[in-house]
Amino acid sequence: MAFLFERSNKKKVLFVAPEAAPFVKAGGLGDVVFALPRALQALGYDVRVMIPLYAGIDKEKFHLTMEMKGLEVPTGVENATPTEPSHLICNVKKFTSKSTADRMPVTAYFLENQEYYEKRSNVYGYSDDVVRWNLLCRGTLEFLRLSNDWLPDVIISNDWQTGFLSNYLRTEYKNDQRLKKIATIFVIHNLYYQGMFDHRYVADLDYDDGQSAMPSFYDQRIYKINGMRRGIMYSDKICTVSPTYSREIMTKDYGELLDDLLKEKRAHVSGILNGIDYDVLNPETDVNLAANYTSKNLENRTKNKLELQARFNLPQNKDVPLFCIISRFVEQKGFDLFFHSLEAVVKELKCQLVILGSGDAKYMGYFKELTERLPEQVSVHLTFDTTLPRLIFGGADIILVPSKFEPCGLTQIEAMRYGVIPIVRRTGGLADSVIDYNPKTGNGTGFTFDNFDSLSLALTMARACENYKNKETWRKIQRSAMLQDFSWLKSAEEYAKLINKAIVAHKK
Repeated sequence: MAFLFERSNKKKVLFVAPEAAPFVKAGGLGDVVFALPRALQALGYDVRVMIPLYAGIDKEKFHLTMEMKGLEVPTGVENATPTEPSHLICNVKKFTSKSTADRMPVTAYFLENQEYYEKRSNVYGYSDDVVRWNLLCRGTLEFLRLSNDWLPDVIISNDWQTGFLSNYLRTEYKNDQRLKKIATIFVIHNLYYQGMFDHRYVADLDYDDGQSAMPSFYDQRIYKINGMRRGIMYSDKICTVSPTYSREIMTKDYGELLDDLLKEKRAHVSGILNGIDYDVLNPETDVNLAANYTSKNLENRTKNKLELQARFNLPQNKDVPLFCIISRFVEQKGFDLFFHSLEAVVKELKCQLVILGSGDAKYMGYFKELTERLPEQVSVHLTFDTTLPRLIFGGADIILVPSKFEPCGLTQIEAMRYGVIPIVRRTGGLADSVIDYNPKTGNGTGFTFDNFDSLSLALTMARACENYKNKETWRKIQRSAMLQDFSWLKSAEEYAKLINKAIVAHKK
């Protein structure tokens, strides 16, 4: 296997994030911080993770040992008071993974603090979140500074919540003999979110240029600090979750007011497509399916299609084109394109549509009304469900992903793994993962369109349905989609190169 190292030459890597499965997971970031470290470890890296110790983490399932007790984390306060202390007291606990076999996570550290983590029932959503993330960042560095044991060569921080870490490392700790050797990589999962404020409507007095010193934990200015900007400014390398997105964010349309800064850092910005877990997402073994199958016996999918239609109370018909939507209902996902044309398109194409998701009320209301108007063709499930996505992947023919922007997107990749053909707008990770079908060459894994408008989407849906009528053509597209390699191991090989580049850049 590529990039294997002798034990003495292993590169040591620490991921710092607000969440990591299986300990705690609130979104897709938790999956990434579980799977990517495992894949890097398989390539020979010594990889560990650090997250807060939340109350919801199962301490019986994951046996934790005390790694460092009474860690004093500076708050930045100069004149301490009982209500604004100069230090917060934390513990660091450790989960030791003897092996990542059987889907075990890598070795993990947990920053323990009762007030900011253990008294909270959720990962996100508190008015003092920015203080919680600053405590994580500075607590991580204090722990590494005082530990006599393991020290990473590279720290990989993730999104605005941990963008402060590189800032602290290059300012407060720049002369520390132990920490100044550490290189940094900042991963942008979604540039749209930059802090606890709307970065597009910040008053001049509150604008953070990234140059000023970090405020104390108790200074109200800390709530206006742009963690995304500072992560980009102070890190050795910046990585986005797809190559196309790394280029798009250097434009005014996608740059979220950071495009000029990103263009300045262009030489240090790259994009690596996220992966999926091929062991879990496997139609050959998935217990949620009525019938298992591979790319070699796609006819078995018919049983899943009929089961899916029955579950969603639609007429059972193996020959009708069955579209699906599996998504959060937010503006980013491009659902505004449906308002003026989807009903007419579904009627004209004589297709079916199943919808799974929840989110903004305007989209939920629209899909509910569409179901009421077309009960024989459209069905919707508007609550979270853990098993329905697999059933949909196993039986649907086409998935709609018309995103306005998409840093990476995993739904289209997961769908292709199951032989569901994606219709996507050519942006971000969608452009990097879906190959538009070309009838002249017979190559392609899905159908793409460029313009963000309802007509482009409608025409692409019609094009997909025309190709669906030719079963031989359709099977070829399905097989091509299913045989694509979006494994985490492939992504990890690219991260391995980036880690080495970060180490070299940091030494310059």
